[in-house]
Amino acid sequence: MKFVFLAGGAAGFLLSAAASFWAGHQPDRILLDGAVGCLAGALLFRWFWTVLVRGIRETIVARNAAATAAAAKSK
Repeated sequence: MKFVFLAGGAAGFLLSAAASFWAGHQPDRILLDGAVGCLAGALLFRWFWTVLVRGIRETIVARNAAATAAAAKSK
């Protein structure tokens, strides 16, 4: 989870700072945009990670239930 949070922050910072730089902003504005992008990217990656993990968990539970039902049916 920590890796996903850090990766999202780094990606958000780089993307926002690069966009601000290419827009021609001053250095203080570039860093402010990068900081906001870092926070937004980290939170978005964290949200996406929880959605992904929840989906994987539901898939595993559903497969386990189907395997249990198939084993009970074959007996």
